[in-house]
Amino acid sequence: MVVTRRRALMLAAAVGAGMMTAGCTDPRPGAPDARLTIGLTYVPNVQFAPFYLAEQRGYFTEAGVDVTLRHHGESEDLFGALAAGREQLVVAGGDEMLQARAQSVDVISVATLYQSYPVTLIVPEGSDITAPEHLAERTVGIPGPYGETYFGLLAMLQAAGLSEDDLEIASIGYTQQAALSGGHVDAVMGFINNDVPQFQATGLAVTSVSIGDVPLVGISLGTTGRVRSQNGTALRGIVEAVGRAVADIAADPSLAVDAASEEIPGSITEEQRAIMASVAEATVPLYGDLTGPWGLHDEARWEEMAPAMLELGLIDAEVPAAEAFTNEFVSAGD
Repeated sequence: MVVTRRRALMLAAAVGAGMMTAGCTDPRPGAPDARLTIGLTYVPNVQFAPFYLAEQRGYFTEAGVDVTLRHHGESEDLFGALAAGREQLVVAGGDEMLQARAQSVDVISVATLYQSYPVTLIVPEGSDITAPEHLAERTVGIPGPYGETYFGLLAMLQAAGLSEDDLEIASIGYTQQAALSGGHVDAVMGFINNDVPQFQATGLAVTSVSIGDVPLVGISLGTTGRVRSQNGTALRGIVEAVGRAVADIAADPSLAVDAASEEIPGSITEEQRAIMASVAEATVPLYGDLTGPWGLHDEARWEEMAPAMLELGLIDAEVPAAEAFTNEFVSAGD
């Protein structure tokens, strides 16, 4: 079974009503020709702004697709709804998809959202930990032995010539900020575009230490082989629509804040908007060079990741990279 992925401040229950199956045709004149559900893997958040904006601006409709955005429940398996057919696409790490394929889950990446791996090592400002090599005999906090923060940690340690036995790895749930500020750990693994801005915005002075150019693929958009074969036109439309929204946000990150504010329940304070703005601005560089086709996979990185994850013990058998991703739905990426 694919490991359960949990996030802080998750929804108490999955937003499951109205899930549509892939390939349904809407009989209304002029209606989009396909209905697909995209799984967003935790609570409404500014990081999902490209999907919100694409929906709000009608980009999905213009592409001929009726999209439902679905946030996952707290204890929901990352790929459970996709495998069950309740979702037709899901936002997840490319490395998480590769691990899932090794566990016989039918998932394939159709677009790369983050061209740079988003995980970083976070330490208090002034810490003597200025490189991964300095972690020997120190304590590093992670949410748990799963997901991208864990994958990034293992890859970082390997590149630094360290093993898990050389330091203490503490599973602290999503309490990284409290654990770091309270001195319970020397460092934490987190996301450079989310955790770092939030820590700083709440007054915790931290420094981000790069984990290096690890052979892992970050946040991507995945689907199943069945959806790929039956809904190719719709998939191409979704990739195009999200790419348009990404370009809009890269040009004006405030659009991400406005789009997310419409999706987040309750009122948004000025402090929250400021944090969201910082997250949006920190996310834009992860999108990479937008002058070329958006969503294009780095084939060399995928080929490098498969044996690397096997060596790290994250998969039990090497997965052919060519089976785990496709560029056929990326504009001009064929």
